[in-house]
Amino acid sequence: MGASSEHLMVRPETPAEVSRLIEEAFHFRGDITLHLQSGECVEGYLFNRDVGAECPYLQMYITGQSAPRPILYSDVVAVRFSGEDTASGKDWEAWAKKKESERQAEALLVEAAARARGHL
Repeated sequence: MGASSEHLMVRPETPAEVSRLIEEAFHFRGDITLHLQSGECVEGYLFNRDVGAECPYLQMYITGQSAPRPILYSDVVAVRFSGEDTASGKDWEAWAKKKESERQAEALLVEAAARARGHL
């Protein structure tokens, strides 16, 4: 889904769609809002899920609560990608380029320190 999923709301119709949608929400790096069968809406960060459990569930840090909350897949009626994807536009290549730049800067500092000590 990526950046285009921000603010998107989806109502899955089958257990397989719930599983697929929760997987998408897990990889979304922003807050989501779950609409539950009870009528409750909870917003927070989905950090874990277990589709292989006897009763598949997810775990979220709910906004304003300190302890994570487990929620059964079967309780999910809809998912809204309510927060900004904090990693949107930050792909692997950008990360790798930044890390290489940091390594080069560190190497220059080490070389300068060695020269100052007369080792080079």
